Amino acid sequence: QVQLVESGGGLVQPGGSLRLSCVASAFTLDNYRIGWFRQAPGKEREGVSCITTSDESTYYADSVKGRFTISRDNAKNTVYLQMNSLKPEDTAVYYCAADLALGITTAQDMCNTNYEYDYFGQGTQVTVSS
Repeated sequence: QVQLVESGGGLVQPGGSLRLSCVASAFTLDNYRIGWFRQAPGKEREGVSCITTSDESTYYADSVKGRFTISRDNAKNTVYLQMNSLKPEDTAVYYCAADLALGITTAQDMCNTNYEYDYFGQGTQVTVSS
């Protein structure tokens, strides 16, 4: 069954860190562009960070720039989102999404909520609270 599975969420104090993982089943991520999105209660979905395939260029939302790092480990078929210096406003359900890399796009375009992805995961809850 083709699916994306996120893990690594949880409850953390402000200033803490978490590393989210996005693992693909039944397909390899090598040729897929990956985006991390989040959605907090009562808010619209937001593109957090995205990474392309060939040159692995990245994009970060201004709200997370300098604190979050996206990376991919093709050998493990996994994409990570390292989140440091977490703030209460980072609280949300975090989703990863995969798009087969056809054509040309930018990591910034990938983080637009209108960008069409082939697969979305079910999400993992991140709660930042003291």
